[in-house]
Amino acid sequence: MVKFSREYEASIIPEWKAVFVDYKCLKKLIKRIKIARRDAGPPPLLAAGETGSSYGFSVLDPVRSIAARFAAHHAAASSPEGEEESLESDSGELVRSTDKHEQEFLEKADEELDKVNKFYATQEAELLARGDALIEQLRILADVKRILADHAAASSRRGRGRALGRANSMPPPSPSVNGSSGRHLLSGLASPQSMSDGSVELQQARVAEGAAVAEEVMAALERNGVSFVGGGLAKAKKDGSGKQLMGRAALLQLPATVRIDIPPTSPGRAALKVWEELVNVLRKDGADPAAAFVHRKKLQHAEKNIRDAFLALYRGLELLKKFSSLNVKAFTKILKKFVKVSEQHQATDKFSEKVKRSPFSSSDKVLQLADEVECIFLRHFAGNDRKVAMKYLKPQQPRNTHMITFLVGLFTGTFVSLFIIYSVLAHVAGIFSSTGSPTYMDIVYHVFSMFALISLHVFLYGCNLFMWKSTRINHNFIFDFSSSTALTHRDAFLMSASIMCTVVAALVINLFLRNAGATYTDALPGALLVLSTGVLFCPFNIFYRSTRYCFMRVMRNIIFSPFYKLTSQIPLLRHMEFAACYFMAGTFRNQAYETCTSSPQYTHLAYVISFLPYYWRAMQCLRRYLEEGHDINQLANAGKYVSAMVAAAVRFKYAATPTPLWMWMVVISSSGATIYQLYWDFVMDWGFLNPKSKNLWLRDQLILKKKSIYYVSMMLNLALRLAWAQSVMKLHLGRVESRLLDFSLASLEIIRRGHWNFYRLEHEHLNNAGKFRAVKTVPLPFRELETD
Repeated sequence: MVKFSREYEASIIPEWKAVFVDYKCLKKLIKRIKIARRDAGPPPLLAAGETGSSYGFSVLDPVRSIAARFAAHHAAASSPEGEEESLESDSGELVRSTDKHEQEFLEKADEELDKVNKFYATQEAELLARGDALIEQLRILADVKRILADHAAASSRRGRGRALGRANSMPPPSPSVNGSSGRHLLSGLASPQSMSDGSVELQQARVAEGAAVAEEVMAALERNGVSFVGGGLAKAKKDGSGKQLMGRAALLQLPATVRIDIPPTSPGRAALKVWEELVNVLRKDGADPAAAFVHRKKLQHAEKNIRDAFLALYRGLELLKKFSSLNVKAFTKILKKFVKVSEQHQATDKFSEKVKRSPFSSSDKVLQLADEVECIFLRHFAGNDRKVAMKYLKPQQPRNTHMITFLVGLFTGTFVSLFIIYSVLAHVAGIFSSTGSPTYMDIVYHVFSMFALISLHVFLYGCNLFMWKSTRINHNFIFDFSSSTALTHRDAFLMSASIMCTVVAALVINLFLRNAGATYTDALPGALLVLSTGVLFCPFNIFYRSTRYCFMRVMRNIIFSPFYKLTSQIPLLRHMEFAACYFMAGTFRNQAYETCTSSPQYTHLAYVISFLPYYWRAMQCLRRYLEEGHDINQLANAGKYVSAMVAAAVRFKYAATPTPLWMWMVVISSSGATIYQLYWDFVMDWGFLNPKSKNLWLRDQLILKKKSIYYVSMMLNLALRLAWAQSVMKLHLGRVESRLLDFSLASLEIIRRGHWNFYRLEHEHLNNAGKFRAVKTVPLPFRELETD
């Protein structure tokens, strides 16, 4: 049977750990009471009228004790003092214990109860306010969608009528005019280009038609409590038809105080946001009033944002319910222990009543809101299909199976066996000797090193997952992963072992074919690339499809930085570059290996690749600087990558012209970049080097118990950051030794990144815990603008 304390520690919400009942502390106080009572010896004999026994030890003592307790309660209830005590109990006052340790326990328990109540009340108020805001957002969305749908149907009917009436007198209207209301309308207006076409009468008709839709939308929004600038212009409706049209046009020229705000997380959304900003500028300059529009795609994004916001709200409600139930259970358990040790029944009963009357135990607002959210989600986002709704609201956790563990062991054993076979065959064939074939190393090193480094990446990610799970770091929340599809450490180990098993098997087959004199043996690495690419892009739900697609999205976001929202893996990128060149240029057929090693094009491409990771990260930092209110830390972070780009350029120049001047330039630029990077690693990413911390030169909160691990990790990160020093050393190595050194340095860089990941997420997790962020905040699409 698992002790409640362990079950409690394993069940609490990591980000809210500080506001849960400190069960361990209360348990220590109870242990202190127990020790004090044991040291004090048996209690003295009491008078016959008092609670206790004057007959020594007897088997009837429990019965006498119960009878005396009932008599005391009856006497207290019939006396005026009993009434006063009852009133004090109703007001929440605790009965003070005469024992010092018991009084200390009750005071500490009261403090914990106040802490839990305050946090619960704060979270409950925030969630209720969030629920009200989401319901308003949903009402606005429903009204806008209904108006747009009705207007689109009416426009299509009117368009068909105009087309039949004007078939003999004028050409049919352009698709951009008739279809404008179906493609981009909140105010029912076409784009500025379409407004410039046709006659003046047709433009006025379009403006009037768009103004009618704008008034409908504004009226719908005003019913939901959203006000607009220029409401007095509605008086123009009472005049004649011409004045009414002018009033509508003038109304459209004034910016409303509401807009659909969709975060530009993709190039399409970014371009749309830029276009809207240009439109707003034109409108301020008195340009065409028909320029105000909202794309239908924005409504779809708005609906998705509202759905995600409801999911986040439901997740927050579930966490708050869990917070309530765990704390109630903790107080119940600890009070049982207290009354068992201290025999303070009256004080315990009064405190139990106070716990039951506390908001976190008695309030049902969270339960009601959770039921309401379920009904709303079922009706609006799941098509009244409860199974689909529960799939999103309460996703099922994947079951742990021993099959994955078995496959990890199988692939690992196969990999070790094949590696031993390959090592023996390569040694017998003299592949890695000084007289061995240089072409084999040129092919095998780049292609298979790429897969080996990828496998090492996945293996270290599995190690990170294992450590994050062991230390209860909520990496799924930080990375915004779905708990139902996120990888576990066993899955990562299986992927790593299977990749290495496949790669070493291909090496053995390639060596057998080479020794047998088979043709096109160098095409085997190409077959391995085709196989891995096919698995990566496989559309079927096999081989971790959700993870593969997530990986491709991340790679797309990195490559197209800063257009997407979000790597110092230069050696891995260079291996990919050689593999692509090797098979796209057809060098496996003509054996012209120098094409992909020493040609000017290869040299220039290697120069560009040296910059790409730093460029991508710098662009991401600049994007965050613009989006997060001009945070100067993001500019400083971008400066770190710019310094790394300068150091990489100088090292590349030194490799081409190894003169003493450039060697000193390498030392200066690389040392400056390394100091910059180390400062950012230790201070900004890990939160260390705090001189005021209670943990010397670390931070106040540490997850790992042994502080020495943090100091060793800092030294290890420092040593691995200095790997560039080998570029200025004149090491006279052979061809094989040089390849092994490059592979080892690339592996060390990957190890440094995996080692860095753990402490970076630890710091981020502690920041979330400090701000009690356990649920992501989804931005609401409809927001009210500030007006003068």
